[in-house]
Amino acid sequence: MTQEFPVTFAEATAEDFPVALEFIRNLWDYNTYDEESTRVTYEKVIADPNSFVFFARAADGSYCGMCHGDYFQTFWMNGLTCYVSSLIVRESDRGRGVGTALLDHALGLAKARGCKAATLDSGLPRTAAHAFYEHYGFEKSCYGFEIQL
Repeated sequence: MTQEFPVTFAEATAEDFPVALEFIRNLWDYNTYDEESTRVTYEKVIADPNSFVFFARAADGSYCGMCHGDYFQTFWMNGLTCYVSSLIVRESDRGRGVGTALLDHALGLAKARGCKAATLDSGLPRTAAHAFYEHYGFEKSCYGFEIQL
């Protein structure tokens, strides 16, 4: 598929943290993020061989999207699974193919890693995101639950 808005991908580095923090704060705008503790988490994630974080960049070099995920073994698939935990597109670039490009790249990494499946979740109020994921080919498969510890 030809992208309406061509992007390139760049693996996240420690120097990209300010950009990552902006994307994180924009996606979960109902949450409060302490910069230092978020930086520690970010650095752990980019150092983890079972995680990935990458950015989509426009032709002018600006950051237009970010994707983060993890690889883990599951009984569900009896093998390696990819969990896409963050897929964030700059609001002004939504609807231009950036989200599709991010997912294509993430799933390409998962296939290369030997994953049998990919999964993701999305907050209940994010109905536009749900429509995007279903249009992409994801199927609703479960309810997600969480508890603070």
